[in-house]
Amino acid sequence: MTPTKRRTSRVLLVDDRDRLLLLCGRDPRRPGARWWFTVGGGVEDGEDYVRAAVREVREETALVLAAHRLSPVVWTRQAVFSVDGHRFDQYEEYRLARVTAVEARGVEVTTEEARYGHHWWSLDELATTEQTVRPKRLASHLSAVLAAGEPLPAPVHLGDFDEDADSG
Repeated sequence: MTPTKRRTSRVLLVDDRDRLLLLCGRDPRRPGARWWFTVGGGVEDGEDYVRAAVREVREETALVLAAHRLSPVVWTRQAVFSVDGHRFDQYEEYRLARVTAVEARGVEVTTEEARYGHHWWSLDELATTEQTVRPKRLASHLSAVLAAGEPLPAPVHLGDFDEDADSG
């Protein structure tokens, strides 16, 4: 099956306690297949990555963030995966956005992609969980970004992954 090419803009939505908001998804065709992922999604025709990120944050969390609150790109990643019988070849750009305690409490996750839950994860939780989290090694990658402070370092390419072959 030829994968559908997809460009995505992902947001590392971090609250005032350095917790990261992740959404939970499942594949209806694979019983037990469950994973946690960052806020964000596909870049639509005519959109750039920043506009897509702002739109996705609004659609997935009900937060309205101005574009200037997004950091420059901190990571990129290429991932091939299958969901619901469709195969995707996805390029991802990740940006950091910090939110206040008030904004974090105001998050409303109603998007269909996250119908299995959402959670604000601490770095310790991310480092010790046995659940599937994408991208892999998220705790160490995020810890490095948070420790870097401003300005953020140049973007890091996290790698090219075939998630169907590596379910961990």
